[in-house]
Amino acid sequence: MSKQLKHELNLIEDALKNFRQGASIEDIRTLVGMELRTLQRRLKALASQGRIRISGQRKGTLYHPQKPTLNISATEIEIVPLSPEGNEIRAIIAQPSAKRRPVGYNIDFLTDYRPNVDSYLTAEDKARLAELGKTANLNQPAGTYTKEILQRLLIDLSWNSSRLEGNTYSLLDTQRLISQGQEADNKTAAEAQMILNHKDAIEFIVQGGEEIGFNRYTLTNLHGLLSNNLLPDPAASGRLRGIAVGITNSVFIPLGIPQQIEEMFELLLHKAEQIENPFEQAFFAMVQLPYLQPFDDVNKRVSRLAANIPLSKHNLSPLAFVDVPNDIYVQGIMGIYELNRIELFKDVFMWAYERSAQRYAALRQSLGEPDPFRLKYRDIIKELIGRIVTEALPAQETNDAIRQEATRLPQADQEKFFEVVATELLSLHEGNFARYRVRPSEFKKWQQVWKGLK
Repeated sequence: MSKQLKHELNLIEDALKNFRQGASIEDIRTLVGMELRTLQRRLKALASQGRIRISGQRKGTLYHPQKPTLNISATEIEIVPLSPEGNEIRAIIAQPSAKRRPVGYNIDFLTDYRPNVDSYLTAEDKARLAELGKTANLNQPAGTYTKEILQRLLIDLSWNSSRLEGNTYSLLDTQRLISQGQEADNKTAAEAQMILNHKDAIEFIVQGGEEIGFNRYTLTNLHGLLSNNLLPDPAASGRLRGIAVGITNSVFIPLGIPQQIEEMFELLLHKAEQIENPFEQAFFAMVQLPYLQPFDDVNKRVSRLAANIPLSKHNLSPLAFVDVPNDIYVQGIMGIYELNRIELFKDVFMWAYERSAQRYAALRQSLGEPDPFRLKYRDIIKELIGRIVTEALPAQETNDAIRQEATRLPQADQEKFFEVVATELLSLHEGNFARYRVRPSEFKKWQQVWKGLK
């Protein structure tokens, strides 16, 4: 396959990710800018490879993205540096499920862990994370720093954690929903509910006071908030699992006996509460909570927010999962489920924390090296934001304008470009809009269109 053909196929496949309910050929053509006959041939090739599916006939034909698989792109491998052990786990998990041996829950994986004696993170890992996460509030009362950045954290963590669950809201859509309660067009009610549940759960952690910790009250109520109005059985929110569950695309079989789930949940909380290092405590929660699957669903979401409890208490930079690719995150979890090996997931955790810490270091206006990505596309970003503001584009047209501009960039940079521009727009205020050559009257008009977002 030529590089050009491979690029065109990937471009179409990525474009379809914007249409979870399916896209017409004209919808796709608008995004990729490809000649019609060429596009028809490329769609046929993608369908034959099983990378997309087709429904309907003639004028009603729609093209759909396939459900996410465990395959990981070369771009994502480059984004998250993997250790030799991480690559080994990835290769094992990437095999078809028929070639992987079914395994059940290994009780020893939890019972053998000795808090403050055993550690998933090395001393070097902890020192590096501590350096990345330190803030000016280290000696302030617990939770001071998180409260200072709460409004930004609500958007970042709600969006990224939801994105890892397949939610299609954009960063700007999330901002509007959280700030104004306005749902995005062409999105499902479940997606809006997921994001609003994250907002409530984050506020619960940050504002909950001394009662928040690795205890039953915190974890069950965290689940109750995150799963609100999303489970088939409303009574299952905040309640330990009493039914057997399976894991999609995995040969792992979680515990199925309620009494054992209860016993292991209490042991998990007891061990987590004893861990002294906040980063080890955070990673322990991210490993053991999804592995136990103590709730009917929403377990990974609970683990991601629970990981922020010790970081908040120690006034460290939060973990917002900025830029974390979904596929490699899932593969890291699968390595825990099926192999009880944490190395791939630790690679993801270490990289994810570095990215999040960089985001909040910039928010604190700390001195540092300029972002190479922003520097690379400085002129394009400047022109695009200037146009969005001077034309006072509303939210949906803004999303469309950013997406259209992104299609002109190399494929590997498109999603990153969308997030960078969205972040710049969210950071715009009366003290910095002049950098985009915007007049005060134009900025005021744009603010009126975006009333409630500033």
